[in-house]
Amino acid sequence: TQVLRKSLQRGVVLSTGSFLVYEAHKLISGFAEVHASFKVEDVIEQADYLYGSGETEKLYRLLVQHKNSDDAELLWRLARSSRDLAQLGSTSAEEKKQLTYDSLEYAKKALEKNESNFAAHKWYGICLSDVGDYEGIKTKIGNAIIIKEHFQRAIELNPKDATTIHLIGIWCYSFAEMPWYQRKIAATLFATPPTSTFQEALRYFHMAEEADPNFYSKNLLFLGKTYLKLNNKKMALLWLSKAKEYPAQTEEDKQVGSEEL
Repeated sequence: TQVLRKSLQRGVVLSTGSFLVYEAHKLISGFAEVHASFKVEDVIEQADYLYGSGETEKLYRLLVQHKNSDDAELLWRLARSSRDLAQLGSTSAEEKKQLTYDSLEYAKKALEKNESNFAAHKWYGICLSDVGDYEGIKTKIGNAIIIKEHFQRAIELNPKDATTIHLIGIWCYSFAEMPWYQRKIAATLFATPPTSTFQEALRYFHMAEEADPNFYSKNLLFLGKTYLKLNNKKMALLWLSKAKEYPAQTEEDKQVGSEEL
């Protein structure tokens, strides 16, 4: 369906017949234990169905059973799942912090198992950025170049992944609007501090939209915000209107639709 397709676009694609596979395995074994007979492909199909259905807690319970896996495809999904669980309003502050650090470990392990997995690079960059929220602005800025390098590597491995292109746009936007005191911190950490411009951010947001039109409400929002920064009110209004009219499927979509600028 259209809704399911859109909900999957930010992560993985649901393969044909996975709903039936998921239902069959649920009947056979439930989520309480993972039988040795399970193949990695079967678990991934279950996981992709649950992700597309927005079953965040069930997905985490399924994947965390495989935290000792050597399969990068399982591990990056576990990193994403841990992060998604951390983002839920019902998750306590203590649990959120633990899940945030766990997600980085899972993404790191996924990279160690398969350095050529684009999603492992993507989620390592995302999770490393999240951890920076707990370790202060100095660490966050210090990790900035590493984060961008992993996003760029993900795009090299999969040039069509619109979400990763969007994330580099966010990186550029953040450095373009960085306040003076953070720039001073950056100057103490790097011989040549990372910098960017709103023009560069805009280029990435447009590239993301070209790769997958209308894939993400937040990309529409940042196209509008970036045009505002560049004093192009006509184009800003165009993209901000699209963001506001975007059919809300997630909490993030709802926040985007109600954002005041």
